[in-house]
Amino acid sequence: MKRFESSLKYTFLCFLIINGFTAFAQQKTGYLSSLNRQNHWVDSVYKKLSRKQRIAQLFFVRAHTDRGQAYEDSVGNVIEDEKVGGLVFFQGGPVRQLDLINKYQKLAKVPLLIAMDGEWGVGMRLDSTISYPYQMTLGAIQDNSLIYKMGQFVAYDFKRLGMQINLAPDMDVNNNPNNPVINYRSFGDNKYNVAAKGIAYMKGMQDAGLLTTAKHFPGHGDTNVDSHLELPSLPFSRQRLDTLEEYPFRQAIKAGISGVMIAHMDIPALDTTKNLPSTLSRPIVTGVLKDSLGFKGLVVSDAMEMKAVVKYFPDGEADLRAFLAGNDIIELSENSQKAIKTIRKAVRKEQISKEEFETKVKKVLAAKYWAGLNHYRDISPEHLVEDLNRESAKALVQQLSDAAVTLVKGDAPAVQLNPIAKTAIISIGVNQITPFQQELSQWYLNSDTFIVGKGTPADDLLKLLGKLRQYDQVFVSINDTRARPASKLDYSRGVRLFIAEVAAHQQSVVCVFANPYTLAGLPGIEKSGALIACYQMSNELQHSAVKVITRLINPKGKLPVNVNMFFPYGTGVSLK
Repeated sequence: MKRFESSLKYTFLCFLIINGFTAFAQQKTGYLSSLNRQNHWVDSVYKKLSRKQRIAQLFFVRAHTDRGQAYEDSVGNVIEDEKVGGLVFFQGGPVRQLDLINKYQKLAKVPLLIAMDGEWGVGMRLDSTISYPYQMTLGAIQDNSLIYKMGQFVAYDFKRLGMQINLAPDMDVNNNPNNPVINYRSFGDNKYNVAAKGIAYMKGMQDAGLLTTAKHFPGHGDTNVDSHLELPSLPFSRQRLDTLEEYPFRQAIKAGISGVMIAHMDIPALDTTKNLPSTLSRPIVTGVLKDSLGFKGLVVSDAMEMKAVVKYFPDGEADLRAFLAGNDIIELSENSQKAIKTIRKAVRKEQISKEEFETKVKKVLAAKYWAGLNHYRDISPEHLVEDLNRESAKALVQQLSDAAVTLVKGDAPAVQLNPIAKTAIISIGVNQITPFQQELSQWYLNSDTFIVGKGTPADDLLKLLGKLRQYDQVFVSINDTRARPASKLDYSRGVRLFIAEVAAHQQSVVCVFANPYTLAGLPGIEKSGALIACYQMSNELQHSAVKVITRLINPKGKLPVNVNMFFPYGTGVSLK
């Protein structure tokens, strides 16, 4: 153990040295503040680049480590041939990604800005790494300092992997329970809570030296269409958009966020052009975000390969429009080579002022300088997986889970029940015994465990109900095993009716390890003696639920969304 701790300290020291004390000094000043100062490195690099290379600095292309050598080589060719400004990494593994980043940086004329979507940390994209709770889960936490601390831990993970930008936090107000693309990625449906949580997360990351990007401006929370597949509409008045959707972004801008990502949405109140995604709208990107809200940082487009854009603006037209609209970083172009050529013509024809073009490019170069890329060194792969799975990070995930778990109905006797009574412990929606059952059975020794699948036949459910009459009390866990926990559980009607019957048991405790909106789709669940919202299916939250039941912790979480009349926003019972 001592050898491991010594090795870990050594790796961390090497990491600091690799990134350089110069980078640390640069980060004493926020990125936005740094834009107001003359930067000799930025000016020097800008002067050395051709017009084509300056445009290329605005393009960030897709990268993976799970698509084989040919794909990896193709990205390397784009870096060498087109001189793009950055990469956005997606699925893969941490060791492979670190090796690839070191390789790609050697191919770049100007060091690359490396980005990734890490709304719940690098585990959102990479195997063998830690995932922090979803933002919806974090929305239940009452102590925002924990979310700030998570931001610092996420920043460490990003930098340890050689990345400089997290395309997070999500600052959409999810006031549509059926939103197919935001939903659990949001901190909830209360604009004040979303703003406060998003700013805490952002500040934690930025104070630790990571660039951040609030998304998806001006707000993707009240849509029922996935912009990956089609162009969503936001058909609300300007006053509504100003006071609700834009509120968290306005607060984040005041708090000094370094970047804002633009959503692909049709917003008639802000731009009446038919089928024009907000990403391509100058009245929205420049008029609202830059001019009205005064945002001076990096404006990042959402992925330009998404159907919401390319359906109506194919063949590179979308990239040109995004550039002219005011975006500084054009993310995941369908054809970056063609787009760079098209934009080069527009610059030559003075479709954009020389000053605006220079500002765009220098903002990207300034971000590279702020992140320490002016003194780039390869990142060491030594002890990488251990560093990313350090015990302090695992402990924080548990701490966040403990702080989020929410008692929405019940009191101390209703939660704890009788430790010596005959007890049934049921897990629903799974095909094997869960950690919740394993842990709880160690506290309730006179207990039996049962499994109910998502589509268990009605006859089997009736038999189990008959058997449960022999038990004095019952604990139930409702689990969503899907990678994307939707607002409605994918259970059969028979299983949902079974849940209602069990919840009506005089001595019942129900724990829901699923999206909180699922409570609305389980009529009768409100009749349970105690009901605990646990937000997502993770080992840590199952452990947290057991800790609440056994009175090891006091539940402090509060619902971050309005579920229904039984469970409004802010519901949360404390046992002390």
